Amino acid sequence: MKTKKASLLTKLVVLALLIGAATGLLNLRQQILTAQSDLAEAEAQVAAQKQVNADLSDAVENSDDPDRQADIARGKLGLVEPGEYIFRFTD
Repeated sequence: MKTKKASLLTKLVVLALLIGAATGLLNLRQQILTAQSDLAEAEAQVAAQKQVNADLSDAVENSDDPDRQADIARGKLGLVEPGEYIFRFTD
């Protein structure tokens, strides 16, 4: 029994298909890696925003606290109590 050898054209077509498939897989792998990186960045942003939301919620819940009000008056508004002096040191 004689076996037929694949023609050169058949071999070239199979090689082209293999190269095309490999290129497609490499592109797909790069897309997956990019998507994973984007997901990690989005998760970090969500965590940071949750912390900001928690801080704001705490600020709203404790807005009537006199110590907190005094801290805001001193820190953000630069106010002082009567007889109090502020010393600022700069480098």
